[in-house]
Amino acid sequence: MDRKKASCTTLLVGKKASIDGSTLIARNEDSGSGSEPQKFVVITPEQQGNEFYAVLSGCRIRLPKDPLRYTSTPEADESQGVWAASGINEVNIAMTATETITTNSRVLAIDPYVEDGIGEADFVSIVLPYIHSAKEGVLRLGELLETYGTYEANGIAFSDAEEIWYMETIGGHHWAAVRIPDDAYVVAPNRLNIDHFDFASEMTLCSQDLEQLIEDYQLNPDFEGINLRHIFGSSSEKDTRYNNPRAWYIQKHFSGTVAEPIDQELPFVCYPKQKLSVEDVKWALSSHFQNTPFDPYGTGTETQKTQFRSIALNRNQQVHILQIRNHVPAAIAGIHWLAFGPNTFNGVVPFYAAITKTPLGYCDTTKTYDPTNSYWLGRTLALIGDSDYDRYSDLANRFEMETMAACRRIQQETDRKASAEKEPTRLLEEANAEMAELYLKNATTLLGKMVESGSNKMALRFSLAD
Repeated sequence: MDRKKASCTTLLVGKKASIDGSTLIARNEDSGSGSEPQKFVVITPEQQGNEFYAVLSGCRIRLPKDPLRYTSTPEADESQGVWAASGINEVNIAMTATETITTNSRVLAIDPYVEDGIGEADFVSIVLPYIHSAKEGVLRLGELLETYGTYEANGIAFSDAEEIWYMETIGGHHWAAVRIPDDAYVVAPNRLNIDHFDFASEMTLCSQDLEQLIEDYQLNPDFEGINLRHIFGSSSEKDTRYNNPRAWYIQKHFSGTVAEPIDQELPFVCYPKQKLSVEDVKWALSSHFQNTPFDPYGTGTETQKTQFRSIALNRNQQVHILQIRNHVPAAIAGIHWLAFGPNTFNGVVPFYAAITKTPLGYCDTTKTYDPTNSYWLGRTLALIGDSDYDRYSDLANRFEMETMAACRRIQQETDRKASAEKEPTRLLEEANAEMAELYLKNATTLLGKMVESGSNKMALRFSLAD
């Protein structure tokens, strides 16, 4: 079986870098090609089972007892694995997996990939139900990697109310992780991203023999210090076109960084000019180099417009922003913001994670086209919007702002009511259903406006007054 690969963009925001003190871990889930329908579900302990079967590799993993309930965004068609992608468990631990990253031949000669190991399609399902902190997530996945090995290179993020950890796999069995500073953010495109690494720091974790591996095999190209990107990653022409420009664009806006899009030394940990909101994160993950010559919808030359890989693109299947809030009771702290389809023409909905079921239109995504559910409606909006960006972008932007504002109003009222209840699950599920219905209604209205506006510019038209 050919293994499909995703090519995503990850964005992490520490609690002191966010506008409300939340931790935020977010990612565009991109596919290799075409449509790969996604859904939003809850996995309960009785659904988890005692053994996990990795479809792509044939690996079987015995699972611990007493799993936690968690939200999940798997494929509608699970013939190539679950691909749970993202989720928040019942003790408010969030996980996004994974960011496909790069490596080099020196590493793979020492620690080759394990063809019958575990991979991106499996990680959330075998880790998230069993962890009670972000750091514990790193340690559990690290143990699984050392035991079973992996057949690919990936970046993974974990968060709780206090901490964010970003982890990267190295070769078949090795790994490294960094705790993101509370006042910082990270942009991670499809490359090995961790740069400066201190093995003695409490802010890092790694496989036990990683430092010795570097020494034994003379892997460090630098005269001083340890830079994991230099040691285990790539510095290729593809990085200058496919990966680095995405980090450059977001760092340019969030930090005012002066650099070139092709810069191979863009920093891993960054510090924003001002605190970042969910709206900022969604904007970044929906961006396409606006106001630069490299915008595919812009006024640059045809060469410039296709020079760099955009953040938002036709292969976006979903975007999730996993928010763990610090200013509300634990029962309502986890918010699984979610939107399906290419991100320039959709909007995220703040779904409560402490639930036992997800709304219609999100949980029931079909494998084939059905515009009554959120995934296929999102792809329809994007297809029409892409045909004439200048005509439809204002409509889409107004839809996103108005829908997010309406959902935030529902959330604020639900927060107030839920804070006074011992068991708010039903209330949260009702709020989720209300927000889902609102989104589907507004998105359908947007589609109608696009059709009406576009019809007036069809080539096949004729007026008796002509």
